[in-house]
Amino acid sequence: MISKSVVCVAVLAFFFYRSIIAAIPLSFIGYLYYKKQASEIAGRDRRKLESQFGEAIHSVRNALKAGYSVENAFIQSGRDMERQFGEDSFIYEEMEIIRKGLIINITLEEMLSDLGRRSGSEAIEDFAGVFAIAKRFGGNMSEVISSSVSSISLQIEARDEMSAALSGRRMEQNIMKIMPFGILIYVGISSPGYFDPLYGNLTGIAVMTVLLTIYLAAYHIGDRILDKLEEEL
Repeated sequence: MISKSVVCVAVLAFFFYRSIIAAIPLSFIGYLYYKKQASEIAGRDRRKLESQFGEAIHSVRNALKAGYSVENAFIQSGRDMERQFGEDSFIYEEMEIIRKGLIINITLEEMLSDLGRRSGSEAIEDFAGVFAIAKRFGGNMSEVISSSVSSISLQIEARDEMSAALSGRRMEQNIMKIMPFGILIYVGISSPGYFDPLYGNLTGIAVMTVLLTIYLAAYHIGDRILDKLEEEL
């Protein structure tokens, strides 16, 4: 992500100012870009964990039907997740935390609640809340988990459908983001020196700063619209 931020700053400094010195004030934009990339990666990781968690509690449900206790069903689910997703997967790491927590007598409700908070996933937090209530009041855990599997599966399916629909819009937006630079390159090649009056003088710097501001505003607004739609998935 750091390398992408450096490239972002370098591109803006070259196309808008043709100056290495401009990279210094533009480094703030690189920092914001870095934070945005980190947020996007965290969002993708959260959605991936949610999907894998749905598989995990599906495995828990099957283990309960086979006669396992709730705690042992989660331990067995961890083994299933290792086979299905591998040791490096998010869900296997979380199921290992649960297994080790059970060994030292931390309750399953506490660990699921902690997982929900750490993941930032509303679906996992909801499951943890329902699970804790059912455990406390002696509910039928098999039915609770079966209902949760259905609910999470529906959420994931709806989210995936919306993500597929938004992916086309995201691609179009990415094309629009790079189009101004493509135009600058084309004009620069076809008409060398055409943009020279915009560089190396105060008037040109002012004009390019206004254009950069407009570009960044459009960039931000476009991303915010799509991000808002994704947040509602």
